[in-house]
Amino acid sequence: MSDTTEPTEDEIARRIREAGERAKAEAEARRKKEKPAQLPPERGGRKGPEPTRYGDWEKKGIISDF
Repeated sequence: MSDTTEPTEDEIARRIREAGERAKAEAEARRKKEKPAQLPPERGGRKGPEPTRYGDWEKKGIISDF
């Protein structure tokens, strides 16, 4: 028989917190390393606010919801 004990709730919470902190640090390092995309300006695009931010599209009075 092995003499291992189950981790306590505090130990599990500590491990989860540490893993979250590591993931956050790794993501921040990737963001700092990443260069912003140099995209050309859009030509002939729609006027006004971006329609996808409302979850639907409207063109010539017809609305389609995705």
